Amino acid sequence: METNHTNTPDLGPVAAAMARLASGVDDARLGDPTPCPKYAVRELLAHILGLSVAFRDAARKDLGPTTDTDPGTVTPVLEDDWRGTLPRVLDELVAAWRAPGAWDGDTQAGGVTFPAAIAGRVALNELLVHGWDLARATGQDHDPDEASLAVSYGLLKPAADDPGSDGMFGPAVPVPDDAPLLDRVIALSGRSPHWTGEADTR
Repeated sequence: METNHTNTPDLGPVAAAMARLASGVDDARLGDPTPCPKYAVRELLAHILGLSVAFRDAARKDLGPTTDTDPGTVTPVLEDDWRGTLPRVLDELVAAWRAPGAWDGDTQAGGVTFPAAIAGRVALNELLVHGWDLARATGQDHDPDEASLAVSYGLLKPAADDPGSDGMFGPAVPVPDDAPLLDRVIALSGRSPHWTGEADTR
């Protein structure tokens, strides 16, 4: 059965935001901490580049080394030419998920096989949340579009509400019910919306 493509998200806005944020990173901040405890800014950028390649290939159903590796098993290393490579890969990622058939059937990313319709949403969420990580770590603004935020919230909320689950990316951080949607999404991803670089604010 084919996916109803009128209901599939567009990764364009989150990819464009990520490209803008990456371009605003000063080399002097590559060693700074991020809301991802294991990653400084350089490792976060390397992770973003790696996941963009993986989910690009997942959309293309080009399965292999880029899609079957669990990112948690390796420490990402930032390429010297990342400033040129990342925007290109982000463009390829968007195009791949806009292509016919991208959202149909099953695919693989991070060593996990799952429906492409879910994989595309995971890819969008990864860029949105890691965009917030990068913005917060480097002192930049990040204001994701409402449609993308709704996709992330819809992806993260069911796992957080499951009593037997710690959520998709760790236990959710409590926030008020009337908190901005971005804060609620970030909290559902296991991060404190108020992270400022201190270890105890995650």
